Formats: sequence, structure tokens, C-alpha cells
Amino acid sequence: MEAKVKWVEDLTFMAEAPSGNTLLMSAGKNSGGKDSCLRPMEMLLLAIGGCASIDVISILKKSRQDVVDCEVSISAERHDGVPAYFTKINCHFTVTGNSLSDKQVKRAIDLSFEKYCSVSFTLKETAEISWDYVIVECKTG
Repeated sequence: MEAKVKWVEDLTFMAEAPSGNTLLMSAGKNSGGKDSCLRPMEMLLLAIGGCASIDVISILKKSRQDVVDCEVSISAERHDGVPAYFTKINCHFTVTGNSLSDKQVKRAIDLSFEKYCSVSFTLKETAEISWDYVIVECKTG
């Protein structure tokens, strides 16, 4: 797997993923970058949320759960020093559906973090990773 990051200007860079998709990333405005771009550490949080969400939806669909929405809010704490790596990450899932099984939702999220999510496995040596969830029943009518 290969990716590219090319300097654009100031502290702004164009990132190209192996899939060919691109995005701009930058240091924050206070560091000489642009606030209109994602920062690398923000992308890392988005990556853990995205990776786990893909697993959770896939597992729930395979379990024939009638899931209609899944949102994950990610909060994190960073080391107070340089480098400012993540020390704690919590992923809070809100899973919405029709008659979802609590057991199946818990199983899907646990399997993601304990077996499938490559991003969480990459981060677990430096960050304490936790997760929790709520289930929201779809409103009919």
C-alpha cells in the first residue's frame, strides 16, 4: 500500500490515498496552516470512527438487524507534550433501527474493536480505547 503527501503552500498538503482519492490537510491556522482543511490528528480520529462504523454496519446487516442509521461521536485526550499523541479515545455509537437486539449491537461493536478495526489496533499501544452505545428505536408514522 502506498500513499502520497505533496506540499501545496505554507503548511498545507495534498494527500493522495492508494485508492486515488485526495484531500487537503493542514496545520491549524495558529500554526501557519489553514482552518479550512483537516488536520492529521483529526483524520486519525475520523479514521477510527469510520473503520469501526464500517465493521458495525456490516456485522449488523449480516445479523439481519434492521439498522437505519449509525453515528459515532469520538472524543479523545492527548499527551501534554511533544509529540501530542492520543492517550485516551472513546467512541460513542448511536445506532438507530427497528427492534434492534441489544445483544447484537453490543456484539457488533465489541467485535469491531476486539477483532476487526485495523485503526484501533494501530492506536491501542499508545491510547486507551473505550466504546459505548445507545440504541434508538425508529419512530413510525
